[in-house]
Amino acid sequence: MIHKRLRKFNTRDTYPEQSLDNDLCQAVVARGSMVFLRGQVSQDLNTSVSLHAGDPGKQAEKTMENIKLLLEEAGSSLEHLCRIVVYITDIRYRDLVYCSIGKYLKNVYPVSTGIVVPALARPEWLVEIEATAVIPDQ
Repeated sequence: MIHKRLRKFNTRDTYPEQSLDNDLCQAVVARGSMVFLRGQVSQDLNTSVSLHAGDPGKQAEKTMENIKLLLEEAGSSLEHLCRIVVYITDIRYRDLVYCSIGKYLKNVYPVSTGIVVPALARPEWLVEIEATAVIPDQ
């Protein structure tokens, strides 16, 4: 198998208020060495319940917890993170968000892009983070 897909889901279950029907997953392990994570938010990965509405710092922390968990499930870890893309809905959230992210990325040094967007897929989401990592040779 070239790709392994982790935590598959359908958008009709994740976004019941929207008319979507897309088969997606939380992470793809490509050729056994690269991990591509779906944009992660402050959401319980098992129930899809959104957490920490109105608190961008806590949302960023939960998002990083999700990234850490998904990387570990894929056979990687935060130390093998190569790239993150951070989306925030208000430039004033930048300090809170990046302070939370920084706790998880101490001595990791991934490349990073930050983007301010007018909105994310749900109004309560203030932060979304994409991540790409490698799986180390065994």
